[in-house]
Amino acid sequence: MMKPRRPAPGRLRAVWNGWMMDKRTNRRQFLEESLLAAAAAVTPSSAMGWLARDSVSSRSAIERLGVAIVGVRGRGNSHISYFAGRRDTRVLYVCDVDQSVGRTRVREVAARQGGSPPKYEEDLRRVLEDPRVDIVTIATPNHWHALAAIWAMQAGKDVYLETPVSHNVQEGRLLVETARHYRRICQSGMQARSHPCVQAAMGHLHSGRIGTVTFARGICCHHRNPIVGGGPYPIPEGVNYDLWLGPAPRAPLTRAQFHYDWRWQWPYGNGVLGPQGVHQVDLCRWGLGIAGLGGRVLSVGGCLQGGGVHTVAATQVICHDFGDRKLVLEMRALSDCGVRETRMGVVFRGSNGYVAISGFHRGAVFDAEGRAISRFGGGGGIESHLENFVSAVRAGSCRQLNADIEDGHLSSALCHLGNVSFRLGDTISADDAADQLASLPWGDDVSAAFSRTRRYLRQQGAADGSNQVRLGALLACDPDSEDFPNHPEANRLLTRAYRRPFVIPGAEQLPVSV
Repeated sequence: MMKPRRPAPGRLRAVWNGWMMDKRTNRRQFLEESLLAAAAAVTPSSAMGWLARDSVSSRSAIERLGVAIVGVRGRGNSHISYFAGRRDTRVLYVCDVDQSVGRTRVREVAARQGGSPPKYEEDLRRVLEDPRVDIVTIATPNHWHALAAIWAMQAGKDVYLETPVSHNVQEGRLLVETARHYRRICQSGMQARSHPCVQAAMGHLHSGRIGTVTFARGICCHHRNPIVGGGPYPIPEGVNYDLWLGPAPRAPLTRAQFHYDWRWQWPYGNGVLGPQGVHQVDLCRWGLGIAGLGGRVLSVGGCLQGGGVHTVAATQVICHDFGDRKLVLEMRALSDCGVRETRMGVVFRGSNGYVAISGFHRGAVFDAEGRAISRFGGGGGIESHLENFVSAVRAGSCRQLNADIEDGHLSSALCHLGNVSFRLGDTISADDAADQLASLPWGDDVSAAFSRTRRYLRQQGAADGSNQVRLGALLACDPDSEDFPNHPEANRLLTRAYRRPFVIPGAEQLPVSV
């Protein structure tokens, strides 16, 4: 039986009975491009809070919590700074497959804890055997996130998990089911949800301040150097490569930079969507009030800035159509996004105006003509989010979490769905892609996003109209089953083959490799 695929080049227009942007649409796009810059200039004001779900047994407010930090080369440093500096927590373990990095962090933690060093382990499984460990924080490469968190919750630990919380959609759902079954606290590392500015923005959106909210646009510009491929390269001294691979297939090292560039290879990373895009998607989803998957998804992009051997997109536009609400994410491997935009932010369009958040710490409400009518601010780093997590652990209540694991799963999954579309797409010229995007029923917003991306790339000498891009497959997702009906090729990309013994608990029926 022939597998359903995206229509061949030139056919999207016929399928969707296309229509072109009119003067009103062009004016609206120009206005929305200006809102992030306007929001970046506002002054702070008040904010509102948000809560989540469920409950477990509480812990005493005076009990000192034992902490294990897993993955300490990058983001895990922030976890160390927070937990080693508290009087009511104690870092008992530093866990990392790179001995050099791990032992360096042990000395740093000891200095912060009055000379009391944590124990170093390279294998998480030995850490989880210690009943003194109450909390496990996870900042490993993406392909380890779900497995490490599930193992920890099965061992009776509460978990703080960096984003994306999963490497694929299916293991994200298993994360949620594990947290509920074992009644564990599991906070997703979407720290913007704990920023006063973002909470204030959500208050304005959900109170109806700008009417019915039907569209959200996320933007992020973050320069990424092309990776150097080739190889095989030698494994860095002191790295347990078998443990680093974990659930991924055994394979030689094919990138010159071992520690960072795994993000650009599918067996381990999720491209630019993994480390950054999930944060913009999460705020878009939250503001739109989308509590599940479903709808249609389409992605277009590629390594448009030139060079490198990326197997994932470095510059990408993701479009989610939920019928009455739409979400567009623009990711660009650039250092800035142009004159009218900041590097990072979210814009919401309502029937009576707009809400814009710039950099997660400044925002504003605008009327339909783009005049600011309310301004607010208040950001911060990861500390307020970790504080929220510790408070929820002490209360034994998932309801206190600002980013419960189900929110982490849904927002990560929307990114994964975009990558599935991208991986099943066809390579065509950027001009042909622009023509086909204009034919979609939400083509004005998608076309404008792709046009902006191409324009900023050209301004920085990175691309021109003759470049080849990958126009992804147009896919429809079932919100109940969280898969693509009648599309086995797409569904295969919602999971992976797990290498024994690093198989996700609950996924034993899935294919495994040795």
